[in-house]
Amino acid sequence: MAIKISKYHLVNVCLAIVMFALAVIAIRYYNHYVSAFTDITIESKALNESRKVFIRLPTNYDKSKAYPLIIKTDGNFNLDNWDRTLTAQRKAGEGEGAILVSIPNKFWKTTRNRDLVPPYARQEVNTEPRPEFQTLLEPNGEADKFLKFIEAELLPYLQAHYKLNDQRVLSGFSAGGSFVLYTLHTKPELFNGYFAFSPAAWYDDMSVVKRFSDFLKTNNPKIKAPTFLYLTVGGAEHPLMLEAFNSLKAALNVSPNPNLVWHSTVNPNAEHNDNPKQSVAKALVDYKEFAQSLIKQH
Repeated sequence: MAIKISKYHLVNVCLAIVMFALAVIAIRYYNHYVSAFTDITIESKALNESRKVFIRLPTNYDKSKAYPLIIKTDGNFNLDNWDRTLTAQRKAGEGEGAILVSIPNKFWKTTRNRDLVPPYARQEVNTEPRPEFQTLLEPNGEADKFLKFIEAELLPYLQAHYKLNDQRVLSGFSAGGSFVLYTLHTKPELFNGYFAFSPAAWYDDMSVVKRFSDFLKTNNPKIKAPTFLYLTVGGAEHPLMLEAFNSLKAALNVSPNPNLVWHSTVNPNAEHNDNPKQSVAKALVDYKEFAQSLIKQH
């Protein structure tokens, strides 16, 4: 026996599906593009688009005081952990906190790899070197443009609206970790602290490792001021991630620089997405010791 469905019921079902889909999109948008802190939008000429930025001020923020600045990628990812860690360290008397700025990826289009992958590597993750005939078919990363956005647009905005001291950190995870390394070997003067959590340095047959290693060998004098680098990886991560991590450490050992202080940590049993959660507190403690050593020297 055939079941008859009236147009009225069919329309209601369709409307219910549409409303459910819109609700799901709204929740995802909110979780991705709205923070628990201060959200601003910058009209970026470097990227030719509007970019959202989350700004977390320290508890009991005093506009007359100068604060350290931390810029991280990936928006709300691990942002609550950063907030808890900074709050806990302030309560423990370990400094007055920092201004934490987090840049979310665009919501309506895929921009993460575009922004975070260095311009000498493919946007699409691949372990093998790219065949020559694919050079024009697969776009490279555009981390150079994203870095220009940070240098020429975001930093001036922050300097104009907040009082900052000379402690400045760039932090990133996975592709964001490779962006941190890219920034260090192209614009080391922008920050004096670099946190690379599980850096995806294995792109295109370890291209990030090779470029970073070449920089350490031939451009060491480019690091003209004391700079801190923190590398970390999870012990349970993909073998390629561990190989890249060990290769980065080897390159740093082979080509030491008096102005570059670096620490590394392997978090036992940590999977890829768990590693940044286990890395924030240690990175901040080690960087604080580095910053305090500079103050003592002066």
